[in-house]
This record gives sequence, C-alpha cells and structure tokens, in this order.
Amino acid sequence: MHLKSDVFKTIDSIPQKYWDNVNCCTNIYYSPEFLKAFEIANTDIEFNYIFILKNKKAVAFANTQIVTIGVETITKNIKMSGKVRRVLNNTFCNNKIRVLFCGNVFLSGEYGTFLKGGAPKIETFNAIAKAVKKLSKTTKKLSSIFVKDFKNESLYITDQLKSYDYAAMKVEPNMIITLKPEWTSFGDYTSALKSKYRVKANRADAKSETLDIKLFSVEDIKSHRNELQALYQNTIENADFNAQILNLETYVHLKGTFKEKFIVKGYFLNDNLVGFLSAMQNDTNLDAHFIGIDYSNNKEYGIYTRILNDYVRLGIATKSHKINLGRTASEIKSTLGAEPKTLTCYCKHKRYLANQILKPFIKNVQIKSFKQHQPFK
Repeated sequence: MHLKSDVFKTIDSIPQKYWDNVNCCTNIYYSPEFLKAFEIANTDIEFNYIFILKNKKAVAFANTQIVTIGVETITKNIKMSGKVRRVLNNTFCNNKIRVLFCGNVFLSGEYGTFLKGGAPKIETFNAIAKAVKKLSKTTKKLSSIFVKDFKNESLYITDQLKSYDYAAMKVEPNMIITLKPEWTSFGDYTSALKSKYRVKANRADAKSETLDIKLFSVEDIKSHRNELQALYQNTIENADFNAQILNLETYVHLKGTFKEKFIVKGYFLNDNLVGFLSAMQNDTNLDAHFIGIDYSNNKEYGIYTRILNDYVRLGIATKSHKINLGRTASEIKSTLGAEPKTLTCYCKHKRYLANQILKPFIKNVQIKSFKQHQPFK
C-alpha cells in the first residue's frame, strides 16, 4: 500500500476535498474553522497540517505546531534530582528550545492525529510518523519532537513511534466527570454527593455569591481582551506545565464561529474582571478550556472553586454526557467526581546522541501523584 504525505502551512491552502475524504470534521477540534482561529491569532507559531494520501485520497490528518519554549517550563513539573535537572537543562544548552508538537498544543487530549475509519491504522500512523520526521528535517534549529496525548486504547497504534527512537512518557491525566442523565439541575448533582463534598460545593457557591457572573458575547471578549489575557497568564504562571501562551484573540474567532457552542464566562467583583472560564461543547462532551483567576481575590471569594462548580452547571445545562476538566489540580477536581483518564506522550531529541542521553530520563519520568476522592454516595 503506497501512502504519501502532503503538508500545508495554512488552513486556507488545504483543498476542501481532503477534508471531505478524511471526514474528521464532526469533531470540532479537527475542523478547519477551529484550527484556523488558532492560526490567525497566534502568529508566533509555525503551523503545519499533514494529510496522508492513498491513491490521491486523504486517509489521515495530523496537526502540528512549532513553538519556542524554555526548558525550565518542561522540567519544573517533573520529579527529579537537582543533578538530573542540570543535565537536562545542559542538554538543551541555551534554555530556549524549538519543539515540533504533533497534536494540539492548546488542548489536552487526543486531538492531533485523525485516522479515517476503515484505513489500516498501524500503516497509516506509520505514514504520519514518517511525515513528521520529514518535516523535522526541514525545520531549522529544531531540538525536539513531541507527539502528544494518546489514550491507553490507542497505544497499540502509537507505540510504533518507539521504532522511530521516541521514548514514551505518561503525562498528567485528563480529569473527567461522567454526568448521570437524571441530573437536570446542579441540585440533583449535589444531592448525589456524600455530605462532606456537598458542603464543600455549597460553600464555594456561598463564598462567591458577591461576584457578578456574565456570559460573554464576541463584543465582551473584545472589550475585555487585555484583562482576560492578564488573568490567563496569571493562571499559567501558577500551572506546572504550559508549553505555549495562547493569544486570546483566538477566543474572538472561536466565539464568532461556534456561537453558543463556545462559552466564555466572566466573573466580576465591583465591576472588575477577577476570573473567567472558557469551554467548548464538542458533540456530547463539554470540555473545559483555559481559565483565568485574580489570585489576590481567589481565597476570599472562592473564584476557582466557583468556576469548577460552574463547569458542572454548564455540563448539565448543555445535556453533556461527560465534562473534561482537563489536566492539573487533579485532586481538587476529583472532589467533584472527576476520574483520571491516563494520557501518554512521545518525545525525542532531533540529534541522535542527545536523544540517547534523553531517553532514559523520559522513561523514568514520574507524574505527581494525587489523592483520588470518591465523592458520590
């Protein structure tokens, strides 16, 4: 079976027939409209879109971004001795590295590669791996390649990457709440919680009572863009790992395109924006996207815990089956009933020798453990 690859630098240059062939657009995250919002607003990132063709028909799609990040961003979330950290930081001597991500650097989950139903999965995925290798060879000053976020049930396909000298590593899991169809209100949900957790959820609501909460329109996002960006960057600085800062101009495009499916909510204290949440309704899932918090007011007004409660409210209101609360803060998310969904990434250094040094470290990466709560009766 002869497969070839075709790479595009912009969404607009991709022939419509490729999207029709692959038939991936029922999932919003693979739609050209979604991907274009990121491309237009994040001009410091180099985007490449790979299609795998069989007899001139597209049978797979992969989404890549080339970003420049600081090494310490990657190493600070990983348990390791100071010595190991120094070796790693020295391997990437100048602290700023160019990384080719295959997957969506702004989403947590399996949204980077799509194989058409009926296409032989392992051969097709191998063709994507070869196309990524070819792209990496033509990318100047690239130090490493990161293929991200695969569920356990995909590993029999994605483990092909090991034969291309990648090392696999577990990353922080996505935290998923499964909603029961009989929960038609937040009250129904809290009634299903054990009393300790119900008290906690109600306290978060009581604490945040003074906040004014508003659903944002495109105009609201535009007029509060600078505050949104500042709050989001606040949160990122507190996060363990973030590869790239999103330009929130992206949200203007997403809201304009996806209307009520893309949700941005603002939290105001005396007319000042002190927090926001964003979410996308993707088929039967509600996915939490980025949030922003003014930490100086967080403790007193319970902004973060209220945002988590509101994700549950939104999930119920949109009749979603599942809410993906994303990575980070796993323990607090588990108090709401979220369960971890393991994710695996693959990484390699572009230079052979550096990669041989790097591989044992990657294999030994331990993600932070957390206490998994069981809040339901």
